[in-house]
Amino acid sequence: MASTPEYAKFLGNRLRDIRIQQGLSLQGVEDKSGGKWKAVVIGSYERGDRAITVARLSELATFYRVPVAELLPDGAPLPIEPGSKLTLDLAALYDHSSPDLAHVARYARGIQQRRGDYNGRILSIRADDLTALAIIYDTTPSDLIEKLSDLGVLIADPAKFFAEQDAE
Repeated sequence: MASTPEYAKFLGNRLRDIRIQQGLSLQGVEDKSGGKWKAVVIGSYERGDRAITVARLSELATFYRVPVAELLPDGAPLPIEPGSKLTLDLAALYDHSSPDLAHVARYARGIQQRRGDYNGRILSIRADDLTALAIIYDTTPSDLIEKLSDLGVLIADPAKFFAEQDAE
C-alpha cells in the first residue's frame, strides 16, 4: 500500500498539516533544521512527488515532535465529534489489575470529584477528556478507545449495560 498514489497523497497532506500547525513555511523547516531538511524535499514529500523511506519519515516525525503513527493512514485518529461521549465501567476500571489503566482510573476519579458524581457504576467522558488521556498515554484517541475496549472498561451501550446489571 505504501506505494499507492492515495497513500502518498495522505502522507503528504499529513506532513503539510503538521508543518502548518507548527507555523512553519517550507523555508522555515529548512531554517529550523539547520539545512537538514531542504524546503524543496519537504515540498516534494508533501505533494507526494517523492517517496520517503521509513527511516526518513521517523526522523521527520521526530523533528516535528509527533508520533510516526500520526503520519500513517492506519495511525489516523478516528473522527470524534466534539460533543460525543464515551462511557466507562467504573467497577471494571477500578478493579482491573492492569497498571496500564492507572492514569485512566486517576483521571476518572478526578472527573468524579469535579462533578460530584459518585454513582459508582459508570462515568461518561467527553472527547476532550479522551484526547487528554491519549496525550498522557502517547497514543491516538482511536487507539486508546481500542485499548479501553480490549481491557473491558468501555461500555458501548449504556442502556444495555444497565439492563444486564439489573437482570443480575
